[in-house]
Amino acid sequence: MKVSLPYILGAALCAGAVAPVAVNAQTSSWSHTVTPEPIQKRTPKAKSAPPTATAPRAAPAQTGAGKGPARSVKTTAAPGPSTKLKPMGQAASEPSKPDNDPAYTAFELGKYLTALKLAEEAAAKGEPQAHTLIGRIYAEGLGAPQNMVTAGQWYAKAAELGDVEGALAVGTMLVQGNGVAKDVPLGAKYLEMAARKGNPLATYNLALLFLSGEGKPENPIRAFQLMEYSAEQGLPAAQYDLGTLYATGTGTSANVFEAARWIGRAALAGHADAEVEYGILLFKGHGLTPDEVRGAYYFKTAAEKGNPVAQNRYARCLAHGAGVEMNVVEAVKWHLIAKEGGIEDPSLDEIAKKLSRADRQKAEQAAAAWRDQAALVN
Repeated sequence: MKVSLPYILGAALCAGAVAPVAVNAQTSSWSHTVTPEPIQKRTPKAKSAPPTATAPRAAPAQTGAGKGPARSVKTTAAPGPSTKLKPMGQAASEPSKPDNDPAYTAFELGKYLTALKLAEEAAAKGEPQAHTLIGRIYAEGLGAPQNMVTAGQWYAKAAELGDVEGALAVGTMLVQGNGVAKDVPLGAKYLEMAARKGNPLATYNLALLFLSGEGKPENPIRAFQLMEYSAEQGLPAAQYDLGTLYATGTGTSANVFEAARWIGRAALAGHADAEVEYGILLFKGHGLTPDEVRGAYYFKTAAEKGNPVAQNRYARCLAHGAGVEMNVVEAVKWHLIAKEGGIEDPSLDEIAKKLSRADRQKAEQAAAAWRDQAALVN
């Protein structure tokens, strides 16, 4: 289930732009489809290097003139990752659901009314996870009208009974004011309950609160420790943010090699913003051996996921044959897509103007086709 959690991160791109990154938190395997919202983080920027492999919220800010992809990485040292509480959706690990639990089995089969009935019966007997499942059913409006207030009440009861997922869910709701009155300090207490039991998502979101100073005293060192734990548990968002903490020296000593290593791990795991950052590091050779081919590859994978900054960077690669075979029509296609996403690039505008009418039309049609396909997927 996805329950919105906090997260943030800034990313500098090939041509020297910064894009805040949104990160996802999640709950257990049965709850990982619920979607919550993030907190506000601050913005450190770092990039890392991934292993050779085939390879996936945040708004980008940037543009870039100059020819070809910018060879400079912007590792701005804002005080830590940005602080935004973010939704849950991807976790490092999938906590297990109750074995042979009839309510969860019915839920996974799409029999929501049956799942609700069985969960209510189990909840009446004091089953903590049954409370969490009922909360999810109401939060998502499955088998019952969506009601976030009711969902929050069930999550809170589950947390009181010791369920980690319930604590994570209600903590996120309180921090975000989603369905309940916003109460960041109380939300932080619930997140701590889940973090104490080793939940990497709760630990990650708690780290964001220590970075932002919301609900917790601002403490970069504590934030770094919590972020490191979550990253080591395999949470891509935490790996990316940990890389930025190393890059900016937030809560720890600045270390370009560790920054590259962690951003690379997040990129290899498919984290789109990390892929962009990693591509920049590969072009720049910060903390790793320069490799334009791999750098362009990561720009491409992030571009295909809809990241406007990556689309702009990949367009530059195509326009100048940096890491890929030069293809001006394809470059203009990605430039048009990035431009619609808010990324201006005068140098690519000039390249587009020099295309023949036929090639310009091809690029426009290809961009429109990509947008139509992306809309269907999303």
